[in-house]
Amino acid sequence: MIIAIDGPAGSGKSTIARKVAESLGFYFLNTGSFYRAYTLSALRNGIDPLDKDAVLECAKKTSITVRDGAICIDGIDEEANLHTSAVDKYASQVSSDPRIREMVNSAVRKIAEGMNIVTEGRDTTTVIFPNADFKFYFDAAPEVRAERRLKDQPDEDFETILRSIKERDKRDIEKATGALKIAEDAEYIDTSLLTINQVCERVIKTVRKDS
Repeated sequence: MIIAIDGPAGSGKSTIARKVAESLGFYFLNTGSFYRAYTLSALRNGIDPLDKDAVLECAKKTSITVRDGAICIDGIDEEANLHTSAVDKYASQVSSDPRIREMVNSAVRKIAEGMNIVTEGRDTTTVIFPNADFKFYFDAAPEVRAERRLKDQPDEDFETILRSIKERDKRDIEKATGALKIAEDAEYIDTSLLTINQVCERVIKTVRKDS
């Protein structure tokens, strides 16, 4: 079974998807982390993340795997380093390259074969797993998402984070490939005023009711 979740940055996708997976005994697969991993690899190799050809060549030489739910770059667990401000700044641009997207799509589909998974991203319900058993779209007001991100990045200021989120939303919506949009058959959930547990309960209720 595949449970797919889409939505903008800061809407709670990763945290909730992970908790839902734990509750159901499913495997959690974060597709967005693959793009972050390629971004981190490019930065560490002194490559301009906006140089698409250079990033692609770096990606081809970079091994991205998943171990115990954590993203590994060339065999090393880098999960804790995927959400720095530098990676946040460029991950969306890196993910806009159709060649990188196809690499990630192929990788996650292969991982998902024959497994029960909960997966999330920007085009998970529309492109990667259009035939997912269950689809959800999480959303939240930009200001709410900025407050959430501020807790993870206390060294940044609220206005800078809010501006970054709005810019990223615009880029994600306008992408030529893998644009952020709501699948027609996805259940829309505004998480702005809901706790993590409330959203998890709603998702699990839907899955169990219709399974």
